[in-house]
Amino acid sequence: MRRKLTELMQQRAIVLEAAEAALSAQDQQRFDSEMEKVGNMNREIDSVKQLIAQQDKQFLSKTPDLAEEQDKAEQRGADLKKGLAVQLSPREALRDLAKAQTLAQGQIVQPTGGGQVIRDALGARPSSIVDQVYVQDLTGMGSFLEPYVISQTEASAGAVKTNAGKARPESTDPVFGMAKISPYEISVTNYVDRNISRLSPANYYAKVYSMAMGALRRKLAQLIVSGDGQASPDFYGIKTAKNTAGADIFATLEVDKIDETLLDSLFFAYGGDSETGGGARLYLNKADLAALGKLRNGDKQRVFKIRPEADNPNCGMIEDGGAMIPYTIVPSLTALSAGGQGQTMVYGDPMHYELGLFGDYTIRVDESIKGVERMYTILGDCMAGGNLIVDKGFVVATTANA
Repeated sequence: MRRKLTELMQQRAIVLEAAEAALSAQDQQRFDSEMEKVGNMNREIDSVKQLIAQQDKQFLSKTPDLAEEQDKAEQRGADLKKGLAVQLSPREALRDLAKAQTLAQGQIVQPTGGGQVIRDALGARPSSIVDQVYVQDLTGMGSFLEPYVISQTEASAGAVKTNAGKARPESTDPVFGMAKISPYEISVTNYVDRNISRLSPANYYAKVYSMAMGALRRKLAQLIVSGDGQASPDFYGIKTAKNTAGADIFATLEVDKIDETLLDSLFFAYGGDSETGGGARLYLNKADLAALGKLRNGDKQRVFKIRPEADNPNCGMIEDGGAMIPYTIVPSLTALSAGGQGQTMVYGDPMHYELGLFGDYTIRVDESIKGVERMYTILGDCMAGGNLIVDKGFVVATTANA
């Protein structure tokens, strides 16, 4: 089914390019013909996506067979101890990115016995932005184009007596953009004390998997907001998102400081002329969240109340009078409150950003790289890509001197 989706999306990209060429050549008849094909293909693609989504939902919601997962963990742990690589399918990686029950969260295999628990540092939790964006399994696909609407068709109208006997007035053509999502190689490295070897194979695998997945999530969180840093990116972030024509897919809002008007400005800058926040969320550095919490009014009362989630303190709500704005902390974002210049916090619906997984996530343990330091090196490799897929899907707060 995924192969069929891949083929349909590749075919649609070709037809869209033909439609764009026809529009540029002012060949309306050919444009209409190509767009009719696109409409038919969109309906078929939507049907296939619904089937795949249903299959994924069943997979993600399925209660793990603990005996089966225990056996799998034992085998994978034994393989890792032998220096062999373990490959996680995109579905398995997707399950963890979606915060389902996984070994990484210790819900299947619990460490037992004294000295077998290796605890992570406080604050090591990766940003939850990875869980909140639209994640799709794109195994088997190369670079592909995700079409989106920039402007809708505008209808023409006129008085009957004015239009009588005249040619039908032309409506403006819709304008489409295409967001390119390409596979980008991601390599992550993490280190752990070699005492991990004292764990049973299943618990050894659970710890390695947890650290490898955590490292991947931290890297993906950075890429999702900032991209890969190249002049011509392969992996587009929210702050660098462009379409194939080189135009920005995000909107910008000029800011200069953290004050009581900032959230209102972001809130109303998003959504065009007919919408406001909807499913939008604020992504910001922890220093900026603290700066918002320190603001006081004339009565020395808090302007904003910060309410972290009890089970996930990386996220929460900012209460602004009667309004509630959800937030997520992303450490890689520039802190406006610390004098940061250029692009700072971002505000938008995370489902407007697509993260594509292009194949297996391979994990292995190397005992030689930091052997002298009594450390094991956990190595992870995968292919992923991303881009905004909705025009002005995010507002990027930017300082005036950027």
